[in-house]
Amino acid sequence: MIQIRDEIASDVAAREHLLDACFGPSRVLKTSQRLREGRLPARGLALSAVRDEKLVGTVRLWDVETGCGRPALLLGPLAVDPALQGAGLGGSLMREILGRAAAYGHGAVLLVGDAPYYARFGFAQAKADALYMPGPFERERFLGLELKAGALAGAEGVLRATGAFEALPEVAAEAAAAAARRRAA
Repeated sequence: MIQIRDEIASDVAAREHLLDACFGPSRVLKTSQRLREGRLPARGLALSAVRDEKLVGTVRLWDVETGCGRPALLLGPLAVDPALQGAGLGGSLMREILGRAAAYGHGAVLLVGDAPYYARFGFAQAKADALYMPGPFERERFLGLELKAGALAGAEGVLRATGAFEALPEVAAEAAAAAARRRAA
């Protein structure tokens, strides 16, 4: 049995291995990755699928805004263990993450991906026509979905990351050391 749950810290290493297995090491060179680098996923919107304590699927949403300041989420990556692809797990992860995003009040989701696959969830190229990624991207694969009617109406410009920054271990350690020095002084 496969369980879809919130991502936990111990999933991160397995998640990286799964992403490498699904997309290869060049995945980190994609423009979407530039918007995710050094950031945390949107609050409550990072899911893991596990079977027998093994990570077999993952999806995350990231806070971004359009060039005109309209908030949105960026989906990705969605990955399913190659041995389980075609069994519906990707669809289950998509329905769960989109349902949560809507429940949290988000208005729109953008992604770069396979248009025929994502169309079944309501994504369309027309919703992202006036939007751009901050680097090379395939226009026909840049898709949008409105969770709230009109959320992308009039949205234009280049996407920018707006999510919270991830605490880097060396930065966190230095901040803790500085705080200790201040307390000792």
